[in-house]
Amino acid sequence: MAYPTSRASGRSDAFEDRREAGIELAARLSKYRGRHDVIVLALPRGGVPVAFEIAEALDAPLEIFVVRKLGMPGHPEFAIGAIASGGVRVLNEETVQWYAIPASAIEAVASRELVELQRREREYRQGRPLADLRNRVAILVDDGLATGATMRAAVQAVRALGPSSVVVAVPGGAPETCQEFADITDETVCARTPEPFNAVGLWYRNFSQTTDEEVRELLRRHEARLHSGASER
Repeated sequence: MAYPTSRASGRSDAFEDRREAGIELAARLSKYRGRHDVIVLALPRGGVPVAFEIAEALDAPLEIFVVRKLGMPGHPEFAIGAIASGGVRVLNEETVQWYAIPASAIEAVASRELVELQRREREYRQGRPLADLRNRVAILVDDGLATGATMRAAVQAVRALGPSSVVVAVPGGAPETCQEFADITDETVCARTPEPFNAVGLWYRNFSQTTDEEVRELLRRHEARLHSGASER
């Protein structure tokens, strides 16, 4: 999703920052704590600080799940599919057929998006493959849902990797968008659904952009803590 890089909200019910949002959201996901089949998947970059708090609270692995929308040629805001971590590509075949989009045009769009996906994979994974999602509860996390287009693409992509269930968890979202996700997920958790919602950044007092270095640091911290906990058990 494309959000403002920084926005200071004066709303009394706004989250202080993504960390506070993650802590509140984690409390709503407490039933998943201690389960060995749970994995938390963060949509970079804004979803990572939120997902970090959730993974810490649930004592679950934290992974980056990179997803890039494939926009219709000439109308990039209209998604016709997505590519994602794990080599997944999903297409809305009905849309492709209805608009008679040629395969060459789809390949051109996918090639452009693949460049950024691979950059982020290199930046955050540093050669590590995506964890096996088969028969696991995949909790997809972002810092909010406005239109939900990117998260919808992420759900499609994760489904293709064979999890036992897909959970979408966000601190806040437009009420109608959160309701729509009930049809494509096994569970959708939107901690807050204010009306009107307008934009994700309005519901954070500190909505500064998450940097690549912050993403790497949070991933390192969580992995180190998980390994430390495993060695003590």
